[in-house]
Amino acid sequence: MAEKNTNEVTNGNFIHDFIDEDIAEGGRYEGKRVHTRFPPEPNGYLHIGHAKAVCINFGTAEKYNGICNLRMDDTNPTKEDVEYVDAIKEDIAWLGFSWDDRFYYASEYFEQMYGFAVELIKKGLAYVCELTPEQVREYRGDTQTPAKSPFRDRPVEESLDLFERMRKGEFADGTMTLRAKIDLASGNFNMRDPVIYRINRLHHHRTGDEWCIYPMYDFAHPIEDALEGITHSLCSLEFEAHRPLYDWVIDNISAPAKPRQIEFARLGINNTVMSKRKLRELVENNHVDGWDDPRMPTLCGLRRRGYTPKSIRSFIDQIGVSKVNSIVEYSFLEHCLRDDLNETAERTMCVLRPVKLVITNYPEGKTEEFEVENNPNRPEDGTRTVTFSRECWIEADDFMEVPFKKYQRLYPGNEVRLKSTYIVKCTGCKKDDDGNVTEVYAEYDPETRGGNTPDGRKVRGTIHWVDANNYADAEVRLYDNLFTVPDPDAGDRDFLDYLNPESLVVLKNCKAEKNLETAAAPKSFQFMRLGYFCVDSRDSKPGHLVFNRSVSLKDGFKKK
Repeated sequence: MAEKNTNEVTNGNFIHDFIDEDIAEGGRYEGKRVHTRFPPEPNGYLHIGHAKAVCINFGTAEKYNGICNLRMDDTNPTKEDVEYVDAIKEDIAWLGFSWDDRFYYASEYFEQMYGFAVELIKKGLAYVCELTPEQVREYRGDTQTPAKSPFRDRPVEESLDLFERMRKGEFADGTMTLRAKIDLASGNFNMRDPVIYRINRLHHHRTGDEWCIYPMYDFAHPIEDALEGITHSLCSLEFEAHRPLYDWVIDNISAPAKPRQIEFARLGINNTVMSKRKLRELVENNHVDGWDDPRMPTLCGLRRRGYTPKSIRSFIDQIGVSKVNSIVEYSFLEHCLRDDLNETAERTMCVLRPVKLVITNYPEGKTEEFEVENNPNRPEDGTRTVTFSRECWIEADDFMEVPFKKYQRLYPGNEVRLKSTYIVKCTGCKKDDDGNVTEVYAEYDPETRGGNTPDGRKVRGTIHWVDANNYADAEVRLYDNLFTVPDPDAGDRDFLDYLNPESLVVLKNCKAEKNLETAAAPKSFQFMRLGYFCVDSRDSKPGHLVFNRSVSLKDGFKKK
């Protein structure tokens, strides 16, 4: 996979240029509505890479006032499951796309595919081959040597008989295949009489044990597209070398339509893996907490972490569509989320590592209320009431008994502003027998309420806080990259060797504003000074509030 520095973001779309040309030229597209499809294999959950394909297919249909089908590519029953089908539908709908009533399964076309295979045999364009997989590889040839098959000239009637008996289950798995008769000397090895059917006795999640032969993807896919009237079959770049076979199948069967295949580069992101096999290994070996673990690149994991449909669609739109494989920085995905949440997320205060601040000159038993904005970017979101009293929770690292240079927070003799309330001056602290700070002491200036500074003095530091007499306990989960290196599966690496042991830090007994007690998923907040957090959709419940950090406030993506 070629890599490039993706700090420079473009958003061209050559696919739309091709479609514009097709529409202008007419021909086989004359009078037709642009019709695309998204054909995921239901053997795992969709990830951010699939989101690119989803947005390209559904988005292209939207651009041209066309339609897009959702089709489950269930021609290989090895790992397919209804669980994945339901999850795929949920993810696509969450992204904001609709397939209306155009939901299909490739398995719906098994009978037609079988009929087209028979048609090829009758035309002398397919034959039953008895080479083992090992022999097929042995006879495949090289760039200087054509492939071989001793069964290539098998009589049509004999191949028809054997193919029918393959369907009836008379032969063992792996003993026979049906191969297309194309060109054993082709420089494109996909055209060297490729296998188009194999015997595979596996229970199918929809057709049960009705079939023991299954079509290969390269044969099934163009047929599915043709039967559904697809005009443009948009797929990832690894299928570029398969396009001649796609066209060959369409040209040599009595197809009701002739789709055009166009390939685009897949999406790669650093510090993660996007192979379904590797993601499944992470899940099945308990390296993560399921497919929706917020560290996973799956759409359900990103959703649980607090990513929004708008942020993901913006990310896909801004990286553009290319014919060159590249690696996009994860920080750019975070940048897109940060942009969205900055506009929409309510502001609140939460203390992650609490220590008590005692304001010694504040009257005991007194409580004040302050009205603060929920979101300065959205006045329509109104205000909320926060209470303030003699004791507050502050972050442990907002106090240092002996500060380092340029430290602007609490230390003996220094003043800070408690966000939206008063200026306080630190007077000292209390420690336990181990030397740990258990309480910080300060005095407040009552003349500085709500941002006032009558004497005009400058206070450099502002810190957040939570009223120690009116708060909600919370668990907060801090997430980082799942892997310690940008390319964990490069070369011969074992990606599991690079799992980040600090990718999840769980903080108990955090202190949040009281009004967060009733917050429910998928609500997102900006915890002031800390980042953007969302209510965990799985584990948070009344009496046990759980927040996931979606993204920090600091933007790690730098445009050139």
